[in-house]
Amino acid sequence: MLKNIMDYVVKSLVEDTASVAITVTQLGGKDVFEIQVGTQDIGKVIGKDGQTIRALRMLVTALAPNGQEIEVTIIK
Repeated sequence: MLKNIMDYVVKSLVEDTASVAITVTQLGGKDVFEIQVGTQDIGKVIGKDGQTIRALRMLVTALAPNGQEIEVTIIK
């Protein structure tokens, strides 16, 4: 569910939706969301001073089940 929400939000931010890939892995007891977008769209996902990626992290963390640790990273 969280992956689908992340996918929807990221695709709404970028121009090249075909290049969006989100993978979720377990690392040390937390879910790690890795966002991959086209190089031309990285700035849109990060946002001014990192505001957009911080908002994405807050959204996913707020929607996560109780106590679930979440990490969101962008892969170039």
